[in-house]
Amino acid sequence: MARIVRFRSKGGPEVLQIEEVDVGPPADDEVQIRVEAIGINRAESMFRSGPYVEDPVYPARLGYEAAGIVSAVGKNAESFEVGDAVSVIPPMSITRYGSYGELANFPARVTVKHPASLSWIEAAAIWMQYVTAYGALIEIAGINPNDHVLITAASSSVGLAAIQIANAVGAIPIAVTRSSAKRKRLQQAGAAHVIASQEESLPARVAAITGGNGVRVAFDPVAGPDLELIAEAMGQNGVIIEYGALSPDPTPLPLFPLLVKNLRLHGYQYKEVIRNDDSLRKCKAFILQGLAQGKLKPIIDKVFPFEQIVEVHRYLESNVQFGKIVVTV
Repeated sequence: MARIVRFRSKGGPEVLQIEEVDVGPPADDEVQIRVEAIGINRAESMFRSGPYVEDPVYPARLGYEAAGIVSAVGKNAESFEVGDAVSVIPPMSITRYGSYGELANFPARVTVKHPASLSWIEAAAIWMQYVTAYGALIEIAGINPNDHVLITAASSSVGLAAIQIANAVGAIPIAVTRSSAKRKRLQQAGAAHVIASQEESLPARVAAITGGNGVRVAFDPVAGPDLELIAEAMGQNGVIIEYGALSPDPTPLPLFPLLVKNLRLHGYQYKEVIRNDDSLRKCKAFILQGLAQGKLKPIIDKVFPFEQIVEVHRYLESNVQFGKIVVTV
């Protein structure tokens, strides 16, 4: 038996409950992890409240990321041993797996022996943010040195990861945030430029930064009406990568900028990386190398105890965080 967070209907954070659950053994291709820390993601809030790309199967677990100690190994998971320190790349399905608990089973192919230099808190904060940003910026956009990269929701964990990855390859990250309150912290986190979208014109600032050329790459989890502003800020033959739907408002298609500038609008989930063995292998290598070299380092906003999981989701939805929220178990 283990304490597991579950919910039985969609709703606010209060639907989350900690329950004693009999967690079965890992399947042949899985490992079982005694969880030490859990990385918290906006997608989990959307899964809990809806709508989301998957529907929960009740009673539903949730959670994409964890770090901990291997406590059992499936017969085909031969590269792991009981006692290994590991962290988890988000699997393909949040419905099938869930990290919010003391014990969790995960596929061996998305379980990683992370660098020993990382604490449990840091290890739980790696994979969703860096895999998401890597797949978009490296695999899809193929960013190059001196490319201008527009990064919206820049103070989120994925936004900060995108800033670090852009800097790692010599690109120029332009961070977009709603107000000037986080400007200094974004600059300290590596943003070459910061745009406060509620205080200044995003297209005008991008034009000034790029000498009128616009950006080649935009990385956006918000969508909604501001997609038109992003399209205005793009340069010729640019790519807009949409990886979320945080805006509650409809998203109009910016048809004329797309046509005039020959833009590409790419809908994206981190699963594009996970489902392909070669992409996953390259992604792991890139991130682990970046961590070892110090070019990638997760920024932790706040750490909560497991028992405060309802408060964790309330804090997540307040949008005041800068970086990753982590829960210790």
